[in-house]
Order: sequence, then structure tokens, then C-alpha cells
Amino acid sequence: METSGVLGADPPRFGSAEAEQLARTRFGVDGHATPLVSERDQNFLLATDAGHGWVLKISNAAEDPAVVEMEVAAVARVAALEPDLPVPVALPADDGRTVISARSPAGTEHVARLLPAFGGAHLAPRDLDAPDIRSLGTMVARLARALRGFFHPAAGRVIEWDLQHLPRLAEHADAVRDPARRALLDEVLARYRDRVLPALPRLRAQVIHNDVTLDNLLFADGAVSGILDFGDMAHTALVFDIPATLQSLLRDRTDLFEVTGAFVEGYATVTPLESEEAELLGDLLAARMAQTILISAWRMPRWPENDYITGWAEPAWTLLDQLREVGFALAGQRIASLALTPGAAEPPPEAELIARRRVLGNALSPLTYRHPLHLVRGRGAWMYDAAGRAYLDAYNNVPVVGHAHPRVVEAIARQASLLNTNTRYLHSSVVELGERIVASMPPGLDTVTFVNSGSEANDLAWRLATTVTGARGGIVSEWAYHGVTAAIADLSPSEWPRGERPDGVATIPAPDPFRGVYRDLPDPARRAQAAMADAVAQLAAGDRRPAAVFLDAFFTSDGIFAPSADLLAGLIGEARSAGALWVADEVQSGHGRGGDGLWGFATWGELPDIVTLGKPMGNGHPIAAVVTRGEIMDRFAAETEFFSTFGGNPVACAAALAVLDVIRDEGLVARAASVGARLRDGLRELAGRHPAIGDVRGRGLLVGVELVVEGTDRQPDAALARWVRDEMRERGVLIGSTGRAGNVLKIRPPLCIGPDEADLVLETLGQVLRARRS
Repeated sequence: METSGVLGADPPRFGSAEAEQLARTRFGVDGHATPLVSERDQNFLLATDAGHGWVLKISNAAEDPAVVEMEVAAVARVAALEPDLPVPVALPADDGRTVISARSPAGTEHVARLLPAFGGAHLAPRDLDAPDIRSLGTMVARLARALRGFFHPAAGRVIEWDLQHLPRLAEHADAVRDPARRALLDEVLARYRDRVLPALPRLRAQVIHNDVTLDNLLFADGAVSGILDFGDMAHTALVFDIPATLQSLLRDRTDLFEVTGAFVEGYATVTPLESEEAELLGDLLAARMAQTILISAWRMPRWPENDYITGWAEPAWTLLDQLREVGFALAGQRIASLALTPGAAEPPPEAELIARRRVLGNALSPLTYRHPLHLVRGRGAWMYDAAGRAYLDAYNNVPVVGHAHPRVVEAIARQASLLNTNTRYLHSSVVELGERIVASMPPGLDTVTFVNSGSEANDLAWRLATTVTGARGGIVSEWAYHGVTAAIADLSPSEWPRGERPDGVATIPAPDPFRGVYRDLPDPARRAQAAMADAVAQLAAGDRRPAAVFLDAFFTSDGIFAPSADLLAGLIGEARSAGALWVADEVQSGHGRGGDGLWGFATWGELPDIVTLGKPMGNGHPIAAVVTRGEIMDRFAAETEFFSTFGGNPVACAAALAVLDVIRDEGLVARAASVGARLRDGLRELAGRHPAIGDVRGRGLLVGVELVVEGTDRQPDAALARWVRDEMRERGVLIGSTGRAGNVLKIRPPLCIGPDEADLVLETLGQVLRARRS
């Protein structure tokens, strides 16, 4: 491997007598020299009769003198900008230079400098409590702040202790003979390659110390009395300082998150972490362990007697084992939460909040999960509770591109700082959004009206349908949900009061392949036609004609189904022959969730009369839309005028435009397809081992897992579904349930979810199902 040469070269070979002579003749310091431990250089403690202490530091022969000059200059800068940080400012030699040449007894040329020796002692990690660790975090950040803007030509040197060069060390992985350890190391290296390397160009970079470990700190009277050894300095990512110190603080400790939380809290008092730095911190900590292991494996065979080289490998493996036990993805998210919410104000106790929640009334849906969640922050596919615990969100489709996506947040904030008004004034964003939505639709759907929610969108669609057709009947699937307005609640059987059915609403069975629905005739399309004809007849019995049939492309509330195009053609064709318009409800299935385009209805091969969009459209910011043909809107306009004060406001449109940009730029439709396929394949494999999984279905990142009572003929097991949902929540993964019986696990994560998170869903579900059987 091509290296900087420093770590591959022999240390200097000076004796104590030669060190004493060098200090006396060049620096005018007469003292007794005692060797100190060092990784690659040679250090001597010089004790003088006057009681002053000095450290003679003789650099490795392979060290570039310019690098040593850089270290001296950096220390001088820190001393000038942060004079109360105890850094070792070099003593000038007899010729005024702080860096001199020194020839070893063997004739090798080295550079040397004389530094003050600080009083104090080294501490072990167990000697430090949370306030001590917070203080160290503050000190490391202050040290880096003092080096901000500092540069030297030698700062670009390549040194293997610079974490950006970890891939250079990978060839030494063959020295790890244990198969389990090698697999663990390979996993860390793969995560670094996949997650860290692409992000490096975006991270803040500067010259950093890169080695503020307990070996390089002295303590006296409860405070740091000396910051030593700037030898690993490099111009690199600022955040790399943190794992370098954390590695040292966590040695022989098991309170990983407590130590990390205290350190980043102190660090953030000086330099708050940017979100991407925080999200990578867990992987960077693991990478620092891998770096230590690989450097030790490379150098140990040559210098087996050097305790500094050999002593760090086992603690690094121990910390990697801790991270693996938690799960690298989950550990990384917990660390990110600690880094992004350092020292957060203590939230109200959950019991108090639950009691105060009575002010919201008894009609409000109850809190989800056996143990309610008090969530305070979200990022990507993760959410965090008030205690900082991370939860993988495999349920919420509203944040379609991920919680708090920075591009969406920035778009909202930017527009909110300029203007927020309504569509009675000209504004380019509402026009642009309308044009982009129309461009994403099949030809013919050319007109857009904006509202605030999916319920409002479906309510307006119903008004359009009844106005255009003159009819008042609606057809929906048996357990559909389309919204909460008075009209749309009537079209949402899952919301009907028990035992009641509104007048003018007929239902059709959901296309449930698990139970053979629509399969009792050879031709599914013919059976679908018959089912729709039955619904039309139901309406006719009440002297109603169908104005519209509302269909969610995935029949999400019915239990998540992805029916064939010919079956849907039968349903829609029969409805249209009875005069009904087809409303494609994309509130739950749209914006790329199916993995085969932006809109779920597109796979059916039929053109809707009206399309409704909602929840995901603004990634949580209220905005929704109705898309239809111009002539339908013209018919409606001939009888009335429509206006929504907030529908299509500039801030909401900015959010929706940003969502479309992110879906396109981050390839989220393709990701939904690939990650969804991985998820369903894994679920089917689980089904082969757990008979309680009766069926796995869906498309893209909308997946249903039907749970049944084992040993029965597909009897729904709603109690098991509730238990599995709650147990997964306890293990840090959030899912929901759906279907008339409530026995279908609903897995519907933000589209930014990756393979690691999909595997975490599978692993957690497997753990829960195994726990049930044990």
C-alpha cells in the first residue's frame, strides 16, 4: 500500500544521553532525559534542576519537516486565539528556529523541537463523569475553532489517521483471521463506502487536531492541564475530531450513548453540528474503530513490542460489538438525535401530557400503541422521542420524502419569509405547480384546483361529480377511507357508525386474492363487472344513480391490495356504463409510492375522470389538489365559483414543488421499487417460517402483511396484529394496521427508506414473531 511513509518507518533511535546533549547544545536546557511512550516518534521528558520540565520531541525520519513546522505554527495560533487552552508552544533554539535538524547515532537525519512539559496526570475513561465529558467536548470544539481559517502547505499531507483515507487501509483486512470479526469489519467498511464517502465533499473541512485522546491530555485539579501531540493534524472533515476523542472516552465503558450525548452537548455549545454531520456520526465512530484495527493489524507484526500500537485493537473491537448489538442504523440514529438536540429542555412528563390531553375531547382518535409515543423530532425515515430514543418510521406516508427534509424545510422558510397570500393574486409558484402536476398526468387531465387536505380534495371531487352527472349516488370499496368532511365520511365505510349505512352509498368487495374475491368466475373482469352492477342496483333500489366511484389504487384501508389491470377495467367500465365518473384517490398511493411512476392508478391502463392528491404533497405542509379534465371543471364553473383561502398559497406551493424536486433528484420512485421488493421478498421468507403470516401483498413501499390464527382457514388474528405492532414499537420500529378486521400489518414508510432500514423492519418483525412462539 502506498502510504505517507510515517506509519511505515522505524521510530528514531536516540539514547537518553544523546537527547540530553541535543537539548543542552541547541536549546540551552540542561536536564535529565527519561524516555516517554510514542507511536512513531521518540519523546523524552527533561527534568531540570530549576524544576522546569520539557519534552524533547524527535520526529520520525520519514516525517516531512514542513509537517512539523505546520504543527508548531498551529500551536502558536491556538495559543494566540485561545490563550487559556494549555497547548505546548515550542521553545526557539540557539539559531531562533523552533524546528531543528538532529542526527541520530546511526546517522539518520531527523527534526526535533523542545516543548514545555505540563504538570498533571493522565486519566482513564472511568475517571470522567458527565460534566467532565461535556467540558472535554467544549474544549475540543474550542481547539477546532481556533484552527478555523488556519492553513499550511503541509496540511494536505496524506496520513492514515485521517479518516477520509480509510479505504486505503482496507487491504489490511486480510490480517483479520476470525470470520465473525472479518464480517463485522467488512460491514463497517461497506457502510463507510456507501454512506460517508459520498457525503465527504459536503462536510465542513479545515485543519483539525484529529487526536485529542486521553493519551494526549493531562489533568490537574479537575481540569485539563495539557493538550499534547498535534502529530495527526490534517486538513479534513471538521467532524472527524469527534470520533477520535469518543474512541478514547468510550474505552472500557459500556455507556455508549450517555458518553456520546454528554460530549456532543459540550461540543455544540461552541460549534453545533450540521444535520448531515450528525447523521453520519455513528458511522464515523464505527469507521474510527475500523481504522484503529486496520492500522494495528498493519503495524503490529513489525513492532509487536510497541504497546501504543497493540493496545487499541481489542477496545476497538469491543466498541464495534456494542454498536452492532444495537444495530448500526439504529445506533447511528440515536447518536444523530443526541447530536442534533444537545441539552434539549426537559419535556413535560408523559403522564402529565396524557392527562392534559383531555382538553382535546373524547371524539379524537386514541393514541397509537400500548405505550404512547412522545415524539419531538424527525429526520429522514426516523423519529425521536423526548428521551432521544430513535424509532424507524415504517408507517407514515405524509413525510413522503422523509421527515424534515432540508430542501422542503428551506423552501417553506424561504417563501414564508417573503410572502404568503392566496390565489386571488398572481403568483408564479401556484402556476408552476399546476403545470408540473398536469405534466405528470396522462393526456386529458389538464386542470388543477388546490385545497388544503385530501378530505377537501375528495369533497370537491364529489361536488364536481354530482354537478356534472346530476346524480347523487356514490360507490366505494367495503372498508374504504376517503376523508372526514360530512359528504366524504359517508363515502368512507371504515368511518361509519356501527350498524349504520348512509343513504345513497353502495359498496363493492375489495379485490382480496387471499380469500379468492373476484375469482369465482374464470374471468376476473367479468366478476368485477358483476360486483359493480350489484352496487349500481343497490343505488337504483333507493332511487339513486351513481355519480362517482371512488377507488384508492391500493385499497389501503381494505387491507392493501394491488389488483390486476383487467379486474379494475371491469369495475371502472361497468361504473362508467352506469353514468358514474371515476375518482382516483391518490392520497395514500400517490407520489411514487408504488415504485412504477408517480401515480398508482397509472398501472390500471384507464384514464380517471378526476384524480385527488393529498397527504404527501407538501411532505406534511397542508396542501392537496384535484386534477380533472377542463370540460368537467367548466361544467362546475357554469353553476358556481370555488375558492379556498389557503388552497394553493405560495408557501404550500413551495413545499409541494420541493417535494417533486426531491422525488426526481433523489430517484425515490426507483428506490420505492427496489427497497419495496427487498422488503416483500424478506417478508415472504419470514412467512415460510411463521404460519401466522397468511399473506404478503402490495407494491413498491406500500406493503400489507395479513396475520391469521394458525391452524385455521384464514381466520383473521387482529389481537396478534395489535400485539406485533406494539412489540415492534418497543423495539424501535413503527408500523400500523389496517383492514376491516385490523389484522393486516401496514408497512408504509417514507420513500427515503434504504436497504438497511428495510432489513431492520424484517429483523425486528422476525424477533417479535420468534418471541411470540418462545
